[in-house]
Amino acid sequence: MLNQRQRRRAVGRVRPGDGRALRGYRWWQPLSRALFHIAVTGEDGRPTTYSVDVPHWQRLATEDGKGKAQLYADGRQQATSTLPAVFPVHGGTIEVVPTSFGLRRCHYVGHDGAERRLVAEARSAEGRRARFGRSRPGLSRLVAAVSLLMLLIPIGLAVPQLAEALSQVPPVAERFGTFDSPVALPWWLNTLLGLCASTASVERATRLRYNPLLDGAE
Repeated sequence: MLNQRQRRRAVGRVRPGDGRALRGYRWWQPLSRALFHIAVTGEDGRPTTYSVDVPHWQRLATEDGKGKAQLYADGRQQATSTLPAVFPVHGGTIEVVPTSFGLRRCHYVGHDGAERRLVAEARSAEGRRARFGRSRPGLSRLVAAVSLLMLLIPIGLAVPQLAEALSQVPPVAERFGTFDSPVALPWWLNTLLGLCASTASVERATRLRYNPLLDGAE
């Protein structure tokens, strides 16, 4: 969850939308676009459906790599913001926080502090993963456990190799001495482990799971 300073800064980045219609979700977009929805009842008793559209590909096209989130109200663009985003809506705000591999947070936070996670578009990667979790809960837990192992094992093997490399830096070697790693893997295996870790992080992002030690700091 964002702290108060981060929330204030994020709210200040919100810009009015142009009223354009929300584009339909296409079959080729699961890894390039996240789309979430939530219905919020206003003070007049009428529900408004808010949609948050995050084109992941935009992060590759920007210099800072942050990308943008777009807020739609009943299918019309209401606001845009760079990420992380905090959109004021009826009764609270919608917080959108990215990771390097997707999103770690897309929640409606009421003025009373109550939180609700937005519902992923059924055809999106997040929606398909959620449906898989409901239909095959046992297999879903197994996939989640494998993803965790695919992160822990590369980290465990990379740390001593990184420590050895750092210990070779002259100022570090002079003060602390050198360190010989008990692990010495060929470059291709290190590359393969990195790909495994990236794949696992993508899977975790589809579940909006995030740990700064496992999934990388922002």
